[in-house]
Amino acid sequence: MSTPKRSQRSRSRGHPRQPLSRYPPELKDRAVRMVQQLRKEARDQGVIGRVARQLGVGTESLCTWCKRAEIDAGAHPGVTTAESQEIAELQREIKELRRANEILRARRYFFGAELDRPRMN
Repeated sequence: MSTPKRSQRSRSRGHPRQPLSRYPPELKDRAVRMVQQLRKEARDQGVIGRVARQLGVGTESLCTWCKRAEIDAGAHPGVTTAESQEIAELQREIKELRRANEILRARRYFFGAELDRPRMN
């Protein structure tokens, strides 16, 4: 039996636009809090790697979560999660409006051609 593709799996749970997450949000939040707390207590290197091993998550994943949390908190410049979601929503809306415009243009040409034809009485 073959494994379904990621896009197929993501649609089976929740909203169809949300990708399937490997780690639950609670674990991500806990991991980020642990890293932040350890960084405050001890100024040593390797905090992310140590926490990642303790929780059984990928080092790169944890590093990404920590960077995202810092951006969302305003500690670093960047696009926040809320802004990213708003941008994605606006892009979907633009795509939908462009599609609607194309349909309306096609209808205009079709009905315009109908009006230009000579009428048979």
